[in-house]
Amino acid sequence: MINISFHPSYHHGLPENHKFPMLKYSELVRKIKSEKIFSEENFFSPRPLDENLLLLTHTEEYVNKVKNIKLERKEERRMGFPQSKQLYERELIITNGTLRGAELAIYNGLSFNIAGGTHHGFSYKGEGFCIFNDIAVAANTMLYNGIARKVLVIDLDVHQGNGTAEIFDKEPRVFTYSVHGKNNYPLKKEISDRDTELDDLTGDKEYLNIISEEIPYLLDSEKPDFVFYQSGVDVLESDKFGRLSLTIDGTRKRDEIVYSECKKRGLPVSCTMGGGYSKDLNLILEAHLNTYIIGKKYYY
Repeated sequence: MINISFHPSYHHGLPENHKFPMLKYSELVRKIKSEKIFSEENFFSPRPLDENLLLLTHTEEYVNKVKNIKLERKEERRMGFPQSKQLYERELIITNGTLRGAELAIYNGLSFNIAGGTHHGFSYKGEGFCIFNDIAVAANTMLYNGIARKVLVIDLDVHQGNGTAEIFDKEPRVFTYSVHGKNNYPLKKEISDRDTELDDLTGDKEYLNIISEEIPYLLDSEKPDFVFYQSGVDVLESDKFGRLSLTIDGTRKRDEIVYSECKKRGLPVSCTMGGGYSKDLNLILEAHLNTYIIGKKYYY
């Protein structure tokens, strides 16, 4: 069974000006069920993460600051959210949604987190609306518990997974691959194990040609036994912050490449939604729904 993590608290602890983009969480759930892509039995509601597991990835000083609402004003601004107990609890639940889903994917092949993909979370700081790095926490926990031996992170969000790159800079068991806009946030990039930087207005043909060559190559050369897929839809031409020019069909074909190549090699995948900031919520939902539909095609 394909497992999907969702919890009502995914909306909690957010300022009013950030609640519209996050409407996609509940709307995605509604459309997944109403269009019979998946049913209620596919969903699970994660509990808060065991706080000790954060320390496999994040520094104790940083975790304590977030937990006790002790971030300095400049740290809070960089994070993008006003700090609160509610926000801390929300992050524990989202992070555990990715971890628990990944553990289930070992047996079931594929899992989704309706939220997740907080790839700007560093080991020692948060930024870009990312507090804790759920992909990194899940990967480190699986390595620590011996559930995985080699992990590949495929990050196809339009923004570089800079926090993920920093966290795994000296970890040979995790290979970080990021395809992102060269001129987009963050202006100062970290160094992933492999970065592909794209010029503004890069469209479907060039983008798909790149990943159709690089993803099979990395899967065969790195030989992971688990894949985390960050499937942000901020690569769309309509995205307010993306600066690329992919179409809905282009994002669908992108997902086809990732899933088909992973399935061909018998690899379990944990998929997080990442960003999506088109003005039209329906476009965001259509692109995200394709990620679920195509995942089901290959892994159901």
